[in-house]
Amino acid sequence: MKKYIYISLIAVLCTVLSCKKDFIQRNPQGELITENLVSQDGVEALLTGAYGLLNGNVNGTWGNYGAAPSQWLFGEVASDNAHKGSSNGDQPNMNLIEQHSPTSTNDNLANLWDRCFEGIQRCNNTIRVLSSLQAGQGSVKFDDTRATQIQAEARLLRAHYYFFLVRVFKSVPLITETTTDAAVDNTPDIYPTIVADLTYSLANLPTAKPKGQVGRVDKYIAQAYLGKVLLYQKKYAEAYTQLNAVIGAKADLVTMPFADNFDIEKENGPESIFAVQHAVGADGTGGDNGNVGDMLNFPYAVACCGFYQPTIDLANAFKVDAAGLPYLDGSYRTNPYVVDLGLSGAAKTNYTVPTTLALDPRIDYTMGRRGVDYRKGYGPMPGDAWIRDVGNAGPFVVVKNVLDQTQITAGTAPGLTNVTGLNVNLIRLSDIYLMAAECAVETGNLPRALELVNKVRARAALLPPKTVAGGGVAAAYKVSPYPAFPSPDYARNAVRMERRLELAMEGHRFFDLVRWGIAKQTLESYFNFEGGYFSYLKGISIEARDDYFPLPQDQIDRSKGVLKQSPGY
Repeated sequence: MKKYIYISLIAVLCTVLSCKKDFIQRNPQGELITENLVSQDGVEALLTGAYGLLNGNVNGTWGNYGAAPSQWLFGEVASDNAHKGSSNGDQPNMNLIEQHSPTSTNDNLANLWDRCFEGIQRCNNTIRVLSSLQAGQGSVKFDDTRATQIQAEARLLRAHYYFFLVRVFKSVPLITETTTDAAVDNTPDIYPTIVADLTYSLANLPTAKPKGQVGRVDKYIAQAYLGKVLLYQKKYAEAYTQLNAVIGAKADLVTMPFADNFDIEKENGPESIFAVQHAVGADGTGGDNGNVGDMLNFPYAVACCGFYQPTIDLANAFKVDAAGLPYLDGSYRTNPYVVDLGLSGAAKTNYTVPTTLALDPRIDYTMGRRGVDYRKGYGPMPGDAWIRDVGNAGPFVVVKNVLDQTQITAGTAPGLTNVTGLNVNLIRLSDIYLMAAECAVETGNLPRALELVNKVRARAALLPPKTVAGGGVAAAYKVSPYPAFPSPDYARNAVRMERRLELAMEGHRFFDLVRWGIAKQTLESYFNFEGGYFSYLKGISIEARDDYFPLPQDQIDRSKGVLKQSPGY
């Protein structure tokens, strides 16, 4: 049985760390002066608390959706990959995220802000108390190696929380362990601090995790994360150096089955670079340490609550041409595949799966479609019976965060089948391959980009075909390598499409569109297409402000004018 590094913190830590939410007020709150904390056990407990916020949960289960580590709401529902799902009236503030019309009082924004700044505060407290201990305020110091590693772990976690914030809000206040009671505004560029934290972590973390502590960060996580952040800054050569080093240290991606990334019995495998650890059970782990951020996101008849449905546009993006390659020009929307949407009567009842449709096999490991075998133990996905409101979000359901039917008893919280112990991968190896491929394109190395993309596609080609009732193959599955990248533009489009197909519904898509500078054109085209099926999307336009979301109004109010709202909101 796997062991986890997070534990329930003692009451004094909850009082000191978790009860002060006004992280950006002029006067610092919750100063750590308790003598019991200036000790080795106290510092380790503080660090454990810093890890604890990775799953976006302070306490309880409901209401953590905006802070979900999967970033399903801001990374996917805000993109062309996913609908909010469920019914229109359930969680209406999520509708506003999907339609890019949120106000500053949207509770999902406040949720992410609060949880990430709670995590940042815990990281800062860990570093601050460690410094006090090493300066002689405690009776026993850490040896230099462990002290350095603790600081490196805390700084990597702090970089992570800041990265989540800056992608969503862009302008956020910088608060470190040395921040004084001076006014803290949101004008500085946060990226240099993120890079400095990750650089320090890369230099000081070991390559191997302590035995039995799979949740701890290590050198490769720091290196992968640093490469990702440099890529976001368009520092392609520097990013490539870091990402390529991680690739060189790992086994060949083709040897790592795609579906293992979403199997609770195979998590923390060789492809998992940085994963948020989740645990549930009757042994004290309960539900709070489970994946509470995705607890709404199950087919309606499987568990609560019918949210997070893949779009028609995403389903059609998995079409392939006669050569087994994706349609990079957007023509996959021609004669769109919509399953049985819009059918009625006998046509609906007698619907059969179009098994001759040429598809990338990853479609059926990303979304459930009527008549096609779902996850192990469920049989074919029955269609509308698994969907809360087909007219609101369409005929497809999510797959990647759902457990196999036989895993539910041991893999979900007691009495809560929608809170699972399945980890969430923040960075996995195929993501690193594709980020490195992007860097290769932008630095003029098209052969290397081709090699990396084709590795990802070669692994996809190994996926076992899904079946329909009676055992026939569910599609004319085909995924082939690109024979060449004839130009940088072609290569760029191929890498971007591959990221969509490989990483769909994993929280990356909207942030990719923004950093590529194509959010407006992509989303407006998508809204015109998808709006043909769902009128609430028709005609939505994307403004310059929509690359980011408004700062929570309560934080602006509490800062007494120090924080400035993002332009356009």
